[in-house]
Amino acid sequence: MKFSFYTRPNCGLCEEAERMLRLVAEDHPIEWQTINIEEDEQAHEKYMLMIPVLEQNGSVLKYGNIGYIDILEIIE
Repeated sequence: MKFSFYTRPNCGLCEEAERMLRLVAEDHPIEWQTINIEEDEQAHEKYMLMIPVLEQNGSVLKYGNIGYIDILEIIE
């Protein structure tokens, strides 16, 4: 399963969400592309108040506080 992961520098929630993605990836076949919203004007406008955001095929799956269980629920 592949996601787009929207984030920005100096974002504690983003760092925690990425840690959770890495933990899930140890046991499940997931991949993600990290997109810095500060380098993408369209993404910045769309997600600046929501990050971190997990998206797949243009659909937001989860945003804000993304935990281990949240990711497991998405992939199952």
